[in-house]
Amino acid sequence: MTADLPHTAPPGVEQRRAEIQRELGLSGAADPELDAYAARLAQEEGVPYAMVNIFSPGEQQFVGLHAPAGPDAPPLGRTMPLNHGFCRVVVERGLPLVLPDVFAAPRFAGDPVVDLLGIRTYTGAPLIHDGVVLGTVCAVGPTEKPQATGRSSLALIKEIRDEVMAHILQRSGRQPPSP
Repeated sequence: MTADLPHTAPPGVEQRRAEIQRELGLSGAADPELDAYAARLAQEEGVPYAMVNIFSPGEQQFVGLHAPAGPDAPPLGRTMPLNHGFCRVVVERGLPLVLPDVFAAPRFAGDPVVDLLGIRTYTGAPLIHDGVVLGTVCAVGPTEKPQATGRSSLALIKEIRDEVMAHILQRSGRQPPSP
């Protein structure tokens, strides 16, 4: 099962990823501006959880996070092991991933987040700069969605991903690439 496989990047990628993250001011610390993008994504996708996360050699760091609070909501911190969740696949492939029903994809149904957080739906897209995947923007929820929602979820996650990258580039003093 993929949930038990360690995350490994090709030689040099982790170092280059860390350099670019530093250059862009992505320290791994919570970022209220990125929290706002995560909250918007959760609302528009109709799910309780959304994240902007960056990958470091040891873990995923949620620099942007929207999660429900309260006694009935599973707690979610700002970090997660690299071998938990579906974002590692997005980072490895460098392509978006839409799973309206995680259980319909046996490869993903056994992931630890399925049981820890009750995840049944996932939508994620890579954050890429200079050809290096820095992390992802993603949304997850406890209720599966009809397969027909896949196209609209894909369009939304790409839109938010583009806005997040433009925001990161702009505040670091770099302009986003022209369309």
